[in-house]
Amino acid sequence: MNRRDFLSVLAAASAAGLALESEPARAQRAANDFYSVPKFGNVHFLHFTDCHAQLVPTYYREPNVNLGVGAAWGKPPHLVGGALLAEFSLKSATRESYAFTYLDFARAAHTYGKLGGFAHLATLVKRLKAGRPGALLLDGGDTWQGSATALWTRGKDMVAATSELGVDVMTGHWEFTYGAERVQELVGALKGRVEFIAQNVRTSDFGDPVFPGYALREQNGVLVAVVGQAFPYTPIAHPRYFVPDWTFGIREEELQQIVDEVRRKGAKVVVLLSHNGMDVDLKLASRVSGIDAILGGHTHDGVPRPSTVTNRGGKTLVTNAGCNGKFLAVLDLEVRNGTVADYRYRLLPVFSNLLPEDQAMAALVARLRAPYRDRLAERLAVTEALLYRRGNFNGSFDQLILDALMAEKNAEIAFSPGFRFGTTLLPGDSITMEQLMNQTAITYPYVTVNELSGESIKMILEDVADNLFNPDPYYQQGGDMVRVGGLQYACDPNAKMGARISQLTLRGKPVDADRKYKVAGWAPVSEEARAAASEPVWVPVARHLRARKMIRAPAVDAPKLIGVAGNPGIGG
Repeated sequence: MNRRDFLSVLAAASAAGLALESEPARAQRAANDFYSVPKFGNVHFLHFTDCHAQLVPTYYREPNVNLGVGAAWGKPPHLVGGALLAEFSLKSATRESYAFTYLDFARAAHTYGKLGGFAHLATLVKRLKAGRPGALLLDGGDTWQGSATALWTRGKDMVAATSELGVDVMTGHWEFTYGAERVQELVGALKGRVEFIAQNVRTSDFGDPVFPGYALREQNGVLVAVVGQAFPYTPIAHPRYFVPDWTFGIREEELQQIVDEVRRKGAKVVVLLSHNGMDVDLKLASRVSGIDAILGGHTHDGVPRPSTVTNRGGKTLVTNAGCNGKFLAVLDLEVRNGTVADYRYRLLPVFSNLLPEDQAMAALVARLRAPYRDRLAERLAVTEALLYRRGNFNGSFDQLILDALMAEKNAEIAFSPGFRFGTTLLPGDSITMEQLMNQTAITYPYVTVNELSGESIKMILEDVADNLFNPDPYYQQGGDMVRVGGLQYACDPNAKMGARISQLTLRGKPVDADRKYKVAGWAPVSEEARAAASEPVWVPVARHLRARKMIRAPAVDAPKLIGVAGNPGIGG
């Protein structure tokens, strides 16, 4: 470590609440101790997922609502705030509490700083790999999408960054929204460096694999298999026209066949690199045998400890490693006599003020961002409030987008997708074009304005609610609940399909099932919407922000929740 990096860590240790003792070396040790993960076993995996193209450090507030229904009630990942801390024996008002929960977020953010950033992540990866010969770095997908630079380069910036990071194997989800041809181009650019695997993506005509289903590697004399599982509902959650000739799905039977195949080839360790979402992975682990661990993503759940699932072949560890480059998971396995005998797992928050930048990665990130610096830095407004997205229902940044759509399109109601990606802004922060793009940078960003009946509006809400709260995880096919502006309603997550949504009102009056309402939205999945090619959502929202300059706390249109009293998946 050079002198500049040392002084940076020294100052950061103080800012992060670490006592600066009389000897600078002791303060340095205090910062390093947080990332001291003793080597264990003889097979090692490092795992990150859902970074959503965030190359630089960000704030990301964890949800205060992440409800579990049915068998998932009160179980990870459906724990928030104090319930999560209690489940995993974490202390409040600490670095860990800040990283894993929403509690006192703005104050904690000022104390502990931003997380992630590829230059800081690279430092941690190199540190952990140095003590773990042969360790594999796995990328769970949602890597090429989520930022302005990723959108404007069509994923090229992230291909360069992950190559520099040393990713060994990856799978995908939002990657597919660049279209099949572009995906194949970028996968080709990764050839020889990063293996893109997905056992559940097949051609529509003959069912042939589009990508390799697995990768075999040897670690310290042990043959290990990494099986890829892309997001199974890609053509449902996104426009079908991106991948018209490919089919997806969970494909349990095919997965079991692949697991059996790699076992026959001599694999003593089998891990599934999954973008199913944690609830789906928990069910899958109970039905497919022979998988030692599922390293999961998609639902952005930062879960400090694996869940252990019993199946007919033994037990499977199920993990989920958060998002935004905010965490790096470390899975160490002890393989003896051809089987996994024991394990150690840590989910490490990537505190940018405790980890010095890797200079090579920092230089690369600077080069990748340089052509867009002025566009990214444009200041649109300043927020007086905490702006965030993540949670089952409306976040304050979502509400800002909804308010802008209603104002700019003269609409009575607005819808915004329940996307989980997007960074957080603290009170007093500037809302730059980069921050707006962090919420909206997708390849189908078109704004829509439609006349919808009250009955149709309720049907839309019911359909999305079932995607989120269906008690069978295999029917949970989207993100969080659609965000709604101007409309108030009640939601009973535990009710049956078609009966979850009630008490719809607009400006205090009941919504008329037969009346037409002017509804603005964005991110349509139909071919017709693409052909119409209306303005991308960031254009009217940026116009709205520039006109207002100072943004006060939005009045969030959160639904009235029914039947959730005592659910540890809801906080304050």
